[in-house]
Amino acid sequence: MERSFEAVLVEQCATTLAGVKPASLFRYQGADRRQSREAAARWAKELAPYGITVRILKVCPQTGACLIYLYRAGWLRSILSEPSNRAFLARQGYQTDQDCPGLLRQLSRRLCLEREFPHEIGVFLGYPLEDVVGFIENRGRNYTCCGCWKAYGDPEAARRRFDQYRRCTATCKERFRRGAPITQLIAA
Repeated sequence: MERSFEAVLVEQCATTLAGVKPASLFRYQGADRRQSREAAARWAKELAPYGITVRILKVCPQTGACLIYLYRAGWLRSILSEPSNRAFLARQGYQTDQDCPGLLRQLSRRLCLEREFPHEIGVFLGYPLEDVVGFIENRGRNYTCCGCWKAYGDPEAARRRFDQYRRCTATCKERFRRGAPITQLIAA
């Protein structure tokens, strides 16, 4: 059974809609190749007045499935302007003299052209830099805690954050299931 774009959006992006996480990422494949793109474009228009951007980062040439990135532009700009994040992205080969849209274009190219998944995407999703670096350096092993991602710092702080995300997602999904429109799930 195919789930609607909106149901997947709420399930995967509740934390970003509710303002507790700067960005979310999800894969969606509609009934045909146009449906995913049209839904993303429709929601990009709907969410833009709330400071939330919807962008397709990658389209699978075989299936037409889209990798959709939803983010709070102001918050992401702040994250990407942090000197430690800029230095990290430069070490990963990004041209960090570019603005947020330029960095997102580079990420999109890496998703589409590179054989290995660009794990630096964690920075673009608002993961703590120590967790992104720890994942890359440890190749996904030796983590201190695992939840929404693999954490390499304080496990208690990570568990608290993961619990906050789980509660937020459950609340948003329930409100949506009961008929609340997506725009009512958005926190200012």
